[in-house]
Amino acid sequence: MLYYLFRYLEEFGIQGAHLWSYISFRSLLALILSLIISIYFGEKFIKWMKRHNVSEAQRDKSIDPYGQQKKGVPTMGGIIILVAILIPCLLFGRLRNIYMILMLVTTVWLGAIGFIDDYIKMKISKDGLRPIYKLAGQALLGLFVSLTLWMSPDATVRENVSMKKQGAEMIVYKSEPVKSTITTIPFVKDNNLDYRSIVGFCGKYKNAAGWILLVIMTTIVVTAVSNGSNLNDGMDGMCAGNAAIIGVALGILAYVSSNIKYAGYFDIMYVQGSQELVIFLCAFIGALIGFLWYNAYPAQVFMGDTGSLAIGGIIGVTAVIIHKELLIPILCFVFFMESVSVLLQVRVAKFGNKRGKKLRLFKRAPIHDAFRILPGQIAPDVKVLLNWPKGCWLESKITTRFWIITVLMAALAIITLKIR
Repeated sequence: MLYYLFRYLEEFGIQGAHLWSYISFRSLLALILSLIISIYFGEKFIKWMKRHNVSEAQRDKSIDPYGQQKKGVPTMGGIIILVAILIPCLLFGRLRNIYMILMLVTTVWLGAIGFIDDYIKMKISKDGLRPIYKLAGQALLGLFVSLTLWMSPDATVRENVSMKKQGAEMIVYKSEPVKSTITTIPFVKDNNLDYRSIVGFCGKYKNAAGWILLVIMTTIVVTAVSNGSNLNDGMDGMCAGNAAIIGVALGILAYVSSNIKYAGYFDIMYVQGSQELVIFLCAFIGALIGFLWYNAYPAQVFMGDTGSLAIGGIIGVTAVIIHKELLIPILCFVFFMESVSVLLQVRVAKFGNKRGKKLRLFKRAPIHDAFRILPGQIAPDVKVLLNWPKGCWLESKITTRFWIITVLMAALAIITLKIR
């Protein structure tokens, strides 16, 4: 809202009003304000939740050996993150921008699903919202985002094309913005993949089939990253710290994609209007860092599904908008491994049950739980195939090491702009 006010005042020659046309200025304001809101509102929120005795149920000691210490800690702290994201974006963002609209819808929609899940866990059943309903909500969001990118006249790109001029290779852009089903493949020269080429066998229907494939891909990405983020939210500061690091990498990718000179230099598509994503992501990063003020070990508040589902959705939708969804396994490596560890654990357990054995691949799943299991907490009749580590790591050490892994993978995701 303030963006439009100051752009209007600029017409009257008001000194300093032109600053609001700069992405860097608005992005840093969004980061600072979100950080302040997260810290200030977080304190008020925690006090209010404690006064009303709203807290997470005590955790199972067999899963979390430090669960007793976390008794009475308020949950639904994701509300702090959502408020700290939404207010700066509403103040400093261009609210007519289609990408900003998509990000705001993503935040509110998945935040609402997570809130319902957390509320059911506290008031009705510790199992929370049935998984099928959460998956349906995530799938609906993926469908909405992909259809909006398909149908909105404002969601266009200028495709990059390599050509040789006087013996030198250079990157040029097609003259007109177009609706595109192209995405970026990491580590590959001429790194564009058109979904329509995959369904070329559909003949004259390949254009529609390509968009249908993009819709399916978007839905898978949003659902997978949202669930991976949710699984990663099991230790103090774990999910918030990882997501903030991923947010920085996405912010860099979004900025490069929104600048035609940088996009040309790195040979990627120019996504006009995606600079508003930088403002959103700065608010996202500031909100998460501010949340860590209270969520770092020992946590004074848990984010709950209210925060974790929204965080994953935000990351997934951003990657789809800037056509970098195939970077997700690298960028969100920790989230990816959390999901894979659960799937493998279930498969191995079912395989063992069919043979009358209690088999497990890891000591616990998701994978971060395998590092904090105390000796003797595994039933003697259970055989663990990968019994590592032998001891129990401190929760703060596990969290910090997962952050380090995410930093390395985020750096690798950015480097893929040049490694081909």
